[in-house]
Amino acid sequence: MENQNKKKGVSGRGKRVIIFAVALILFLIVTNPAILWFLSPEAKANLSAIWERAFGNVDAVARAIRVNWVAIFQVIAIILLLFLIVNLVRLILDHVKPKTGKGNSIATMIDSFIGYAGVLVGIVWCLSAIGVNLSTIFASIGIVALIIGFAAESLIADIITGIFLVFEDEFNVGDVVEINGFRGTITSIGIRVTTVKDVGGNLKIINNSDIRDVLNRSKSASRAVCDMPISYAADLEKAEKVLGELLEAVQKKYPETFPKTPNYIGVQALDSSSVNLRVVAEVDEKNVFSAPRILNRELKIGFDKAGIEIPFQQVVVHQAND
Repeated sequence: MENQNKKKGVSGRGKRVIIFAVALILFLIVTNPAILWFLSPEAKANLSAIWERAFGNVDAVARAIRVNWVAIFQVIAIILLLFLIVNLVRLILDHVKPKTGKGNSIATMIDSFIGYAGVLVGIVWCLSAIGVNLSTIFASIGIVALIIGFAAESLIADIITGIFLVFEDEFNVGDVVEINGFRGTITSIGIRVTTVKDVGGNLKIINNSDIRDVLNRSKSASRAVCDMPISYAADLEKAEKVLGELLEAVQKKYPETFPKTPNYIGVQALDSSSVNLRVVAEVDEKNVFSAPRILNRELKIGFDKAGIEIPFQQVVVHQAND
């Protein structure tokens, strides 16, 4: 399902790239008939005259410095161009498949950055297109910058923390972590926020500057524990021999879950009605819950075939004679 969603996302971005490219080409053709090589000079002149009478000199789009139809056309061209560039970069990132978690983290960071950068560049470029003197604004920004700096303190902290998270390798995309008590898999690390998905598919979006008490469970192998009870009447040595054979078979059957053969570490407890045999397996954190379920199933089936009794709780009722 996740791969299907990713393919849909890639195809969706590919379609958006095509749409914005076509829109930009059509816009340039409409506003500049001179590039239509297949038209006669008279037809080009007539089209230019029609547009000039309706909206002004559209050939001067690149030189527009006032808020008029020419400036509006230029703003539209800027927006279409930036949308095209942003979606093209994201399409390339979707087709780049890093082999490491850190590579995926950098890719998601770039994906997040390109969105913010596109908006900021678009604002500055469009303001310049409509005649706003940006150099004067930047030169007199003074106290305004100070006020904005205080107001955007949390945003700046999010950005700086996000960059350090990626390059300090504390956790990466695909790692299973606990952040502020929430356990899940890192799906993206952005410029401002980090997204974590739990086993139920719920997404938690955390501001980077709010990330505290991180427990990265993917840094080392996790332990899956399975206690297998057998009856006191069962032959313990036979059960241990059968258990060893079953564990090797389980590893061969589920190599993606058990990279190594699970270990039988001995008799864990002499319970009231059973002898409990403990098995420990080294697994990835993502398999820490599924691995015990697999062991329980395979060992139960194997012990049944070997004739080794697995006890269950029973209630004995003694009936008094009258």
